[in-house]
Amino acid sequence: MKLAVIADIHGNHLALEAVLDDIAKQGVDVTLNLGDCFSGPLEAGKVADMLIPLNLSTVRGNHDRALIDRPREAMSDWEVPSIAQLSEAHLEWIRTLPFEMRMNGVYCCHATPQDDNTYWTETVSPSGSFQLNPLRDIERIAEGISEPLILCGHTHIARAVHLSDGRMIVNPGSVGCPGYDYDVPRYHKVEVGHPFASYAIVEAMARGWQAQFRQVRYDHHEAARIARERSFHDWAAVLGGGWLPED
Repeated sequence: MKLAVIADIHGNHLALEAVLDDIAKQGVDVTLNLGDCFSGPLEAGKVADMLIPLNLSTVRGNHDRALIDRPREAMSDWEVPSIAQLSEAHLEWIRTLPFEMRMNGVYCCHATPQDDNTYWTETVSPSGSFQLNPLRDIERIAEGISEPLILCGHTHIARAVHLSDGRMIVNPGSVGCPGYDYDVPRYHKVEVGHPFASYAIVEAMARGWQAQFRQVRYDHHEAARIARERSFHDWAAVLGGGWLPED
């Protein structure tokens, strides 16, 4: 079996289009979507119109949930510009998304099996450094998941972690948002250092699952221009180069 795995599109229709074009050339059996599809200052409506008709197996991310579980006045600055572009039919599609999926020896969630807004393979140190989680903590979160392949997104960092019992966790990185900053549990930055659209091809081989991480070039300057035009300057910086502005 050969899977394409996408996550964290965040309303970036230009990046999604480029990734879908690349996937079409890879001979995959199925494409899986790990959520956070729309939120951000870009083109949520265009992503919805492009994505929903594909009928991909999709789990709900924390930012997807934030579009349907609270009134508009309580939404964050990632949801406010996107909710205005989404129709009731788009929102109803979000409401149908499951928290997790299991299929053919593959487990999928957005962040962790317990929570859609918790880092799994990464952690934030007391000094605010974003770094790899200790294996014992990663495996503790994975308790109860029997599938040999575990797929998650959320951090926007492409990573594969091999567990001591042979299971593998794969995060495909972010299709549409190569960095962000956040103040929970303490202030930290996440930056990938490039502006490309990221996803993963994961294939069942004779010795187990193997991940190939792909970075796809697209018109990221246009995406940055849209963010800048809408006064989202941090987004403009990270879309334009993969780095947030210096403090």
